[in-house]
Amino acid sequence: MGQTREFKLLNMKFGVVVFPGSNCDRDMQEALQDDLNQEVIMLWHKDTDLSQFDTKDCIVLPGGFSYGDYLRCGAIARFSPLMQSIIEFAGQGGKVLGVCNGFQILCESHLLPGVLLRNANQKFIGKNIYIKSESSQPLMLPIAHGEGRYYADEKALDELESNDQVIYRYCDADGNINPAANPNGSLRNIAGICNKTRNVYGMMPHPERGCSEDLGNKDGKSVLQSFFFANKPEFAGRTKELANF
Repeated sequence: MGQTREFKLLNMKFGVVVFPGSNCDRDMQEALQDDLNQEVIMLWHKDTDLSQFDTKDCIVLPGGFSYGDYLRCGAIARFSPLMQSIIEFAGQGGKVLGVCNGFQILCESHLLPGVLLRNANQKFIGKNIYIKSESSQPLMLPIAHGEGRYYADEKALDELESNDQVIYRYCDADGNINPAANPNGSLRNIAGICNKTRNVYGMMPHPERGCSEDLGNKDGKSVLQSFFFANKPEFAGRTKELANF
């Protein structure tokens, strides 16, 4: 597993959204609150008021099966009252992170490009896998999804590449990015992306499930830390370094 260096994410609040069917909301709350020592406010999907947050804070869309995954994963959650406020929050520069089902919701909301399709093997997959950024060492995280195959057309994929918006790719334990290390058939081994302004992030693996020695894995801590330090002035230009935390 990757080496973890701990930093205090200063002056940030995290809002964790709870949809009907969310099942990773408490995992995310505990990871941020207990393992990263951050202030966390739980948000119900029918809420609309985000006035207690400003653009240095972050809203998190956790994993699960929002609205039972009816229609398409994330398609109904996209129209929840709180999502309209989150779209506005992101448009103002506020930070948003979506994990697993949260990533699906961000794509359905068009806050991130592309879509998450049924896994290539047509089966639900739950296991530990490895991911890496452009220059980081491999990080071990769990996945648990049936629709995690990232897809976009070639033009959109090329744009993601040229703008450095692919934040993580599936790899093997030695850091090799190849088809054998791809658990779900995602195009170009994509495990996570961000928007052009780098304030909205989405990923299928679960960093919140890898933040504690009790779970035998702390690589998730470095993933969460790297997202939120990347846009701080004192860490400007150190995005690649942060991926190694």
